Amino acid sequence: MTKEQERAELHRTIWQIANDLRGSVDGWDFKAYVLGMLFYRFISENLADYINKGEHEAGNPDFNYADLADEQAEYGRDDTVKEKGFYILPSELFVNVRKNAKTDENLNETLARVFDNIEKSAIGTESEDDLRGLFDDIDVNSNKLGATVAKRNEKLVKILDAIGDLKLGRVEDNTNDLFGDAYEYLMTMYASSAGKSGGEFYTPQEVSELLAKITLVGRAEVNKVYDPACGSGSLLLKFAKVLGREKVRQGFFGQEINISTYNLCRINMFLHNINYEKFDIAHGDTLLEPKHWDDEPFDCIVSNPPYSIKWSGDDNPLLINDPRFSPAGVLAPKSKADLAFTMHMLSWLSTSGTAAIVEFPGVLYRGGAEQKIRKYLIDNNYVDTVFQLPPDLFFGTSIATCIIVLKKSKKDNSILFVDGSAEFVHEGNKNKLSAANIDRLLTAFVERQDADHFCKLVPCEEVVANDCNLSVSSYVEQEDTREEVDIVELNRSIAEIVARQQVLRNEIDKIVAELGGM
Repeated sequence: MTKEQERAELHRTIWQIANDLRGSVDGWDFKAYVLGMLFYRFISENLADYINKGEHEAGNPDFNYADLADEQAEYGRDDTVKEKGFYILPSELFVNVRKNAKTDENLNETLARVFDNIEKSAIGTESEDDLRGLFDDIDVNSNKLGATVAKRNEKLVKILDAIGDLKLGRVEDNTNDLFGDAYEYLMTMYASSAGKSGGEFYTPQEVSELLAKITLVGRAEVNKVYDPACGSGSLLLKFAKVLGREKVRQGFFGQEINISTYNLCRINMFLHNINYEKFDIAHGDTLLEPKHWDDEPFDCIVSNPPYSIKWSGDDNPLLINDPRFSPAGVLAPKSKADLAFTMHMLSWLSTSGTAAIVEFPGVLYRGGAEQKIRKYLIDNNYVDTVFQLPPDLFFGTSIATCIIVLKKSKKDNSILFVDGSAEFVHEGNKNKLSAANIDRLLTAFVERQDADHFCKLVPCEEVVANDCNLSVSSYVEQEDTREEVDIVELNRSIAEIVARQQVLRNEIDKIVAELGGM
């Protein structure tokens, strides 16, 4: 079976699991149980494989950590936590809990204790913040699982069995990243069915790929990557897929305001085999309480921040003196924080770095404070490229978004405008960027050459003269697809039709007259 066939089979199985198991639990709420159990299985197998490998290399080929007594396992706790960031006793591994699940009348309590113990294993260590709260959304005592303990446990057994039966292979042998792929597929599936709430946390994989590749042009590796509104982490993790984990030298940094989504992001990191010391995902409001002052600047910044949300703006007198916002001399409107995120990212971008930001289209042309911020960006030659994207790419919204690319060290004093509104294929009820679409957009970005009806390089002074309007449609003329009509030929055809009509009328009148005389 090829990797693609293996992946397709995995997706079919996951889809079946979700449909078979959710029952009375809403699909969006149920994601916490399926994703959480997938994470529990992964870290169990990841830890067991790590310990087994060490023992086998030490000359103990028959060693199996899952068969070890808990008392014996305690001897290796400290060293293992330093390396892996957590510890799980043999009796609390996924495989052993699942094996006893059907006969465990207190399965819900068992799982609650196991999850609590995993988190507690990191207390007082460098990984404490990375493990804290990861299982908070898996409420094993929720009435959503069943009205009684027995009913809840019955559902939990089904979830354990379904996740345990997934053919994901051994973690150490897993070159196809099946755990991570299973997670991404589940996220896509739940985001698709969740409407607006799904769109708030998940960026489609092909959009993530485009953003990552934009920031990586000319780079074979990168120091560190950052997303100030990281959601489930799909944008950050695309760098691991495009470059390879080892090519992101100092790791993955992000911040997320929603606690549940923050947990999803950290789980996503672990499931993609990003160990705790290689990521720093923080919880909180990036605009008011940024958590990575000591880590900036960043070489690559990618983000799909929330569209036109409210923020403190000029209600907070301290913000105008914030070094992230003060250079523009004005704050983003209180009702529209889009350009506050943009200024934050520009501030934390390294001199040689690139930021690719998905934006609500209104930020390209609205007046007032937003126009003044755009003028600051253009006057200082920070805007490199503006892409117009097709509509209906994202979950929860059908609007045609755009991408603004920022750089601090450009080679020209112009802005490239690219009309990618027709660059999509239609799949199901959504549009999608194909590999060919992504390649065409990236080629335009790299070459920075005019192409009729597709892209245009415009001097910054021309953009300023146009009220600092950054809308692609203001600079790239759309192709006129209307059919050309030859008026002379059309009139001749109409005359022929009229003459033919008259002939037919005369013949009909003749027939009627003959019938009347009979």
